[in-house]
Amino acid sequence: MSALLTRLRDPSEKTLGVLLLAPAFALLALIVVYPIGKLIFNSFFDLRLSGGGGAKFVGWENYALVLADKDFWHATKNTVLITLITVPGALVVGLGLALLANLPFKRMGLPMWPVRLALLLPWALPLAFAGLIFAWFFHTEYGVVNDVLRRAGLVSTTEPAMWLLRPGWAFAAICITIIWKTSSFMALILLAGLQMIPRSLYEAAEVDGASRWQQFWQITIPMLMPSIIVALIFRTITALQTFDIPYTMTKGGPGNATETLAMLIHKTTIEYLDVGYGSTMAVCMFVLSLGVTAMYLKRIGQQA
Repeated sequence: MSALLTRLRDPSEKTLGVLLLAPAFALLALIVVYPIGKLIFNSFFDLRLSGGGGAKFVGWENYALVLADKDFWHATKNTVLITLITVPGALVVGLGLALLANLPFKRMGLPMWPVRLALLLPWALPLAFAGLIFAWFFHTEYGVVNDVLRRAGLVSTTEPAMWLLRPGWAFAAICITIIWKTSSFMALILLAGLQMIPRSLYEAAEVDGASRWQQFWQITIPMLMPSIIVALIFRTITALQTFDIPYTMTKGGPGNATETLAMLIHKTTIEYLDVGYGSTMAVCMFVLSLGVTAMYLKRIGQQA
């Protein structure tokens, strides 16, 4: 006991490090480890809040049911498609916005704040609010998109395009909305990476006769790759958890054509009150997110 008190009074570097990190580890265990552990624990039980009975241990039965559930695979397919479409889309749009914001506006005598504000506004808007805005944009009768198409003569005034009432078009409208909402987040990360690239590299390339296109592919993209990987990690994880925008725009409709995995989990757990089965699907989504993150981290390790 006295030895322990002595170590605490005059701690070594290792002991001091443990003491300083202990609160962070305790907080991490409280807000991350415990919820994930509880989620995995619940997935092995038949736990229905609507039945009035207690939890019944069923082992791997919930996982077997999930693997045979067509709704689960349909929602997973929609989630993966949204990820495959919106993540590259947001990266391309975000890179363009970052390059625009990185232009020397001050040297050209132009104000910089409109461009920076344009980057911040989409990112600052709540996801549900963005979904409601674009639901109005794509509304069949009084939406802005149909109004513009009518004025351009691309759609009939008597038969407007039913964007949110047809599966393919509703899916496209959701992807457009997500790309608009998330491209600003990608742009902010990429802009930080662009500002870290030394200007001397471009000056040396100009002296060697490299064109702007060659500078972009030989200097900008390689130097920006760490920022791109970080942006892709965050954007992919949030894309796999997509809920707010499809929910506010279509509620998963028409039918379940735009239902994502997060929406199915919400419906199972909150509406049907089946906590056990909903927890099982949540564990599957967690494993999917973990697998994708591991691939990105492996990529980072190869570059290091």
